[in-house]
Amino acid sequence: MPEGDTLFRTASVLRDVLVGRPVVSARGRPGGPALGRLAATRIVGVDSVGKHLLIASDGGLTLHTHLGMHGSWHRYRTGEGWRRSPARAVAVIEVPGTTVVCFDAPTVELLDSRAIAIHPRLRELGPDLLAPDADLRLATARLRDPSLASVAIGDALLDQRSVAGLGNVYRSEVCFVERVDPRAPVGTLPDEALERLLTTGRRLLLANRDAADRTTRPDAMGSPPGAGIPRPRGERLWVYGRAGRPCRRCGTPIATGASGPLARRAYWCPVCQRGAGPPGQAMRGDAREEDPSRQT
Repeated sequence: MPEGDTLFRTASVLRDVLVGRPVVSARGRPGGPALGRLAATRIVGVDSVGKHLLIASDGGLTLHTHLGMHGSWHRYRTGEGWRRSPARAVAVIEVPGTTVVCFDAPTVELLDSRAIAIHPRLRELGPDLLAPDADLRLATARLRDPSLASVAIGDALLDQRSVAGLGNVYRSEVCFVERVDPRAPVGTLPDEALERLLTTGRRLLLANRDAADRTTRPDAMGSPPGAGIPRPRGERLWVYGRAGRPCRRCGTPIATGASGPLARRAYWCPVCQRGAGPPGQAMRGDAREEDPSRQT
């Protein structure tokens, strides 16, 4: 699932080609929202909020999309062939010279722009870690919600009501960087640990928001993430996707476990992140995680 940095880059690309331009035509999937109402309006803003994308027009309408596990936005020159089947398109916006297409997104809504603030999913979002004024104290307070006390911190970081923007890759990487076991219940961690996790999450998201290749660790030459130097794929991440391979710090085989309604898999080092539960123990969730949309 695209994470906050990916949505930030997507918004930047779409903003460059859409904002200030009149909509020649717009359409969605059969039975979906009437995107044709955007025609003859002018796009005035494209913004990402956590994992959500908002495209606003001067006609008082905003297109809201969430890409879920498989969605993506593409940009094409007018008349250029699409790289995916038109049958998979859920939103198409044409402006002079450019067509942008959203494929496979489960959430496509055309909203009254004045109602954004009271949208059920958007209003519940925690602080967006990529926002200039990201409120980490508020995010820490939300993680301290009593309903999360027994939830594994790795799962709690995916709850977008606490903090917006982190996804499955970052929850594993952030916990490793801060030497926190992702299985540790939130209630067992001091505020200082929660604040460090959020600070590191924000730092890594900011470092990667303009980079095509997500990197959470320096390369062999010691360049920081986001420096623009290409890195081999296997060198970009600390633990994610490396189950059974040696920890980059201590050599211990990386452990993995799944949890939550979507059975998302976390990765950690049993030695560097020693904490609650024996190595390899499956992570666990609770009632607050029953709705998968809360982790999107």
